[in-house]
Amino acid sequence: MPMTDPQAKAAEMAELEEAKALIRARRMRGAGGTPGGVGTFFVGLILTVVGGYLVLNQVQVTSSFNFFGLWGWNRTAGFGLTMLPLLIGVGVLFFDGKSKLGWILAIGGLLTILAAVLMSLSIHWAPTTLFNTLLMFGLLAGGMGLIARSLRAYPEPEPNALE
Repeated sequence: MPMTDPQAKAAEMAELEEAKALIRARRMRGAGGTPGGVGTFFVGLILTVVGGYLVLNQVQVTSSFNFFGLWGWNRTAGFGLTMLPLLIGVGVLFFDGKSKLGWILAIGGLLTILAAVLMSLSIHWAPTTLFNTLLMFGLLAGGMGLIARSLRAYPEPEPNALE
């Protein structure tokens, strides 16, 4: 049934326009759902990515899987024994896919292999100049600061602030 009362129709239209304005205001949110800060966020993201790349580019990772002179041994460690639980677990899972023992052995074997690989890594910082070090960490810290700043709500500018 169509409305014939002009006041009710005007009130309904005003309510509809208010709802549209609220929806538009919600869409125009910035970084982190706060008003403003999108440009600051992207500048900070770029600085963080560049600084992180430069820092990671200076790190050298080498691998040496041995017993670290344990009990006087200074030879390469065997890797086959760490694969035994994984292989037994996979075999049990092929026999019965719902076996808890098979899953425990397979996941435990994978975690053991991952831990063995990670423990064999040596991480070294490559020689560089003080300027490059300050530049790398400065870009990284500045970018992270800008990202954190962009996630705060920016204050609304006062109407007469520019005059």
